[in-house]
Parts: sequence; C-alpha cells; structure tokens
Amino acid sequence: MRFKNPWWVVVGGVTGLFVCNGPVLAFTFGVFLKPIMADMGWQRGTASFALAAGEFLAAFAVPILGRMMDRWTIRKVALPGIVAFAACLGLMSQTPHSLAVFIVFFALTSIAGAIQTPLGYTKAISAWFDRRRGLALGAALAGVGLGGIVIPQLANYSIAQFGWRGAYAILGGMVLAIAFPAVALWVREPRAGEGERHDAPAGLPGLTPREAAATAPFWILAATFFFVAVALLGSSAHVVPLLTDRGLSPAAATATFGLFGLSTLAGRLLSGYLIDRIFASYIATVFWLAPIGGFVLLTSGAGFLPAMGVVLIGLGLGTEVDLIAFMISRYLGLRAFGALYGLFFMMFALGGAFGRFLGGYLFDLAGSYDLALMGAGGALLIAVVLVNRLGAYAYPVHRPTVASLAVEAAAS
Repeated sequence: MRFKNPWWVVVGGVTGLFVCNGPVLAFTFGVFLKPIMADMGWQRGTASFALAAGEFLAAFAVPILGRMMDRWTIRKVALPGIVAFAACLGLMSQTPHSLAVFIVFFALTSIAGAIQTPLGYTKAISAWFDRRRGLALGAALAGVGLGGIVIPQLANYSIAQFGWRGAYAILGGMVLAIAFPAVALWVREPRAGEGERHDAPAGLPGLTPREAAATAPFWILAATFFFVAVALLGSSAHVVPLLTDRGLSPAAATATFGLFGLSTLAGRLLSGYLIDRIFASYIATVFWLAPIGGFVLLTSGAGFLPAMGVVLIGLGLGTEVDLIAFMISRYLGLRAFGALYGLFFMMFALGGAFGRFLGGYLFDLAGSYDLALMGAGGALLIAVVLVNRLGAYAYPVHRPTVASLAVEAAAS
C-alpha cells in the first residue's frame, strides 16, 4: 500500500504504540509486582531487581536496532521483531518457580520488546514531518498514553482470571494482533518528493554518531534523559504497590493508575503542540517540575490527592519520548536518527531500570517510598538544569517555498 499523506504514518504510530513496550512492560510493572511476589515468595526489592534486570539488558539492544533501521529500513527490522516480542511474552507464561529462569525469560522478553520502543515510529515521523514535527510526534505517541489507560486495567483483570502467567500470554497475543498490521500497513520512511521537505537539500541533514558524540548537546541530552527516566519511570513503576500499601484494593489502585495513562496522553498532545511554537527546553522545564508536586501528594496526601499526584507524574512522563525524538532532530539532525535515538533511548531505559530497582530497594530499606520519591524529585531538578543549557537549535525548521506547500497540499 502506497500513501502520500504523512498523517497515515501517525495513524500507524498511534496504533502500534498502543501496545509498545511502555504500556505492556513498564506500565504494568506495578500491576504484576505483588502477584509475582506472592507466587514466587520474593521480597519487593528482589522482585524489582528481577524485573529491572531484564530492562537493563534490553537497553543495549536499542542502539543496535537503530543502526539496523538506518541501514535496512524500518519494516525489515520491526516486523520480525514484533513477532519475537509477542512470542517472548507468551514464553513468560511458562516461567517456573526459579529466580534465575525468571530473570532470563524476562530479559529475553525485554530485549525482544526493544523493537517495540518508539524508535521506528519516531524515526518515520521525523522524516515525514518538519514544520509540524512536534505535533505529529505528540499525536503518534499519544498511543502510549492510550495503552497506559487500557493495558494495566486489562493486565489486572487477566491476572485475576488467569494468573500473572496467563496475563503475559494475553498481552503477547495483543501485541501481534495490533502492532504487526499497523507497521506493515502504515509505518515507513518517505520516498523522494514525499513529506514536508520537498525542496530541502538532497539527503537528510545531521551528524553521524561519532560526530555527535564530540558535541556538548549529545552529552547534555544523554544525562538529561537518564535522570528523567530514573525519576519518572522509577516512581511510576511503584505507584500501584504504593496505593495498595495505603489500603486501596488492587482494582482501585489500578483504576487510579489509569489516570496516569490519561494524563500521559494529555501531556503528549499538549507538549507536542507547544514545542512547534515554544522553545522545547521551556516546555520540558514546566512539565518536569510538575511531577515533584505529584511526589508530595503521593506521600502526604489523602482522599483524591494521591490521584492528583498520579496525574502530575503522568504529565511529566508524557513529554519524555517525543522530546527525545524532537531534540535529536533539532540538535543533532536526521542523518543518523535511528542510531542516535537508539543511544538516547538506551540511556533512558537504563535510567528507568535503575529507578525501578532503586524504588524497591529503598522501600525494603526504609519501609516506605518516601526516600525514593525524594530522590526522584532531586533527579528531575538536575534534568531541568541540564536541559536549559542546550542553547539554540542547530537544525531549525526548514522554511518551505510556495511550490513545496502546493505539493504538500496536493498530497493531502
């Protein structure tokens, strides 16, 4: 199927990202945590380590996949990878009562799930869009927020009906049924004359990974997204256990966590719209300071206040992945987008794995999540300071001519 309207790739992004590794693995972390603890007889720190270890290993697969996509196209890498991810989720249903085997199985699942990060989707969208890149990224990545609303609820229901092993098998079937056709139909790079850069110079502008690593923005961005992930992925993974510790039932806690997906969805759409109009570092500052108030509400609030805390954390997390893609394109260019995105997403994933493990470890140490959430607030403050040291865009918006706008209108 050949299409010329760039918004079809956004449709593919929304659909595929609904069952990406975020909603399927990261956002269900807290839902699976206590059932796995009860079945395996593990403490919270042990269970958190087992789950985080797989994600730690998977982080190193993303840069490799990015290079492969730069060389062989998105579909040739993503389609077999989606099948492998679905199969590994099914393999989780066969996990015996063994910590070592569980870590191996979850590591395989996480490594296969690296293909279902936003890597391929954001690579395609960034190539198709220029003037409306922020909006397109925000709209497509709203699929992660939609998945964050639905998938944890489905996982909680499936655990109640079929156990945590059966729930993983169900998630595997969903990934295959939804993501595979979405990528096969709609997600691809633009051909010559397609997209918003009709009259741009030949070839995509930007730096190679080696050239990028010699610049200050490369290292600032890497550190920024590591600290954001430590804070937001680390804290969000423990929201459901925290709420059940405070007396909520698993169903009520998971329903409250559904607000996280809703606010993530709102954060992606709003930040995506704004970063085409306002300097991205300013947007990041506002959205990354908001969760600090959310941490306070989670630890000291009562009644509806913890729910408001979840909303603020979700708003912050709703800006991270689209900002990675947007800032790569504006500071380092599109020439080696896949490889660069893979490197930054690796840092983001490593930060998330560390944050999830640290949250469980500090809980076992202190008997509450207060210390972990204080650390998360400090990590966000560091990220805000770093992102405001980036300076002006190195690759600003390419200004189209009247002729190129006419071509774009005809394609639409």
